[in-house]
Amino acid sequence: MANAEEFRQQIREWLQENCPESMRLPIYSDKDQCWGGRNWVFENEDQKLWMERMAERGWTAPEWPAEYGGGGLSKVEAKILREEMARIKARRPLESFGIDMLGPALLKFASEEQKQRFIPEIVHGKIRWCQGYSEPNAGSDLASLQMRAEDKGDHYLVNGSKTWTSYANKSDWIFCLVRTDFDVPKHQGISFLLIDMAHPGVSTHPIQLISGNSPFCETYFDDVEVPKAHLIGELNKGWEIAKYLLTHEREMIGGFGLLRAGGASLGQTALEAIGEREGRLTDDGLRADITAFEVDEMGFALTIERVIDEAKAGQGTGAASSMLKYYGTELNKIRYELQMSVGGSDALAWGEQDELTLVKQWLRTKGNSIEGGTSEIQLNIIAKRILGLPS
Repeated sequence: MANAEEFRQQIREWLQENCPESMRLPIYSDKDQCWGGRNWVFENEDQKLWMERMAERGWTAPEWPAEYGGGGLSKVEAKILREEMARIKARRPLESFGIDMLGPALLKFASEEQKQRFIPEIVHGKIRWCQGYSEPNAGSDLASLQMRAEDKGDHYLVNGSKTWTSYANKSDWIFCLVRTDFDVPKHQGISFLLIDMAHPGVSTHPIQLISGNSPFCETYFDDVEVPKAHLIGELNKGWEIAKYLLTHEREMIGGFGLLRAGGASLGQTALEAIGEREGRLTDDGLRADITAFEVDEMGFALTIERVIDEAKAGQGTGAASSMLKYYGTELNKIRYELQMSVGGSDALAWGEQDELTLVKQWLRTKGNSIEGGTSEIQLNIIAKRILGLPS
């Protein structure tokens, strides 16, 4: 504990000195959070400085091995870093599907050459990644995917399409599930490929959402030549990688249920908007709803800590990721429903095109229970693998 407290003090001092004040304010637009990549244009000098300082220490991926550019921190040290960042409301320096999803899969399944090639660039925000899983006829039944990769000697020839590929039109690379054998059961014959979005034959078309934004895309692959060096793991064994990566995606989406750094609690927001009487929110019904929500939010945060501790003890997360994904997304929807209630008619202000207004964020939460595996799918997994109920 003495070493942990000493480390906490060092972290606290470093953050105070190196995190710009503007990086401790709430995010107001998609450009206001750094996504990195070869085409990224920093919104301001502070955003660039904050990302570079954290990446230099490997703290964009604090628990990854130092030999690949990560921070090399223990789980306890990484937790302290997160806590100290939250204490000063510091933003995450780099939003990245490479960090949240692909990186852990590369660390487990990629060759040493592939790790050295891709992981440092993920840590330093040099590549912006998107995910190529769902297809027009392969959503919840992902294993029925049909996008094919044919062996052409020194490369694979890829044809097909993906849908709901978040930010595909802004990404540099895509990690993709492709079918490499059609003569075996559907969960077999699937491989995991990394594809440069700049390859000839790759095209994207944004999908308009009810929020007015288009983060999702349809992505097409027409005779795309992909080097065999970009196959991760064994040929036809991609389903194992896919399942492992999905646990990290679901944990990431489940994290939406927690209050973001720099955000005000529901109670604080309601007091400022509605006012108080004798130290209590004047609207009794809303006060009860917010209290119930904040109790659930606290319980969810403690559950996440328990799952992290279990993972640290070598138990892994497994089906628990479905539990976190399901409950986190439900909490996030409730949070924004309550925020809309607090804001009243003022909460309906639409704002500028790229502005993350409350009503746009509320509309966006409707997709949380669909992306990364629908809530119905997660409940089935929880029933079968956690509760042990019969099929």
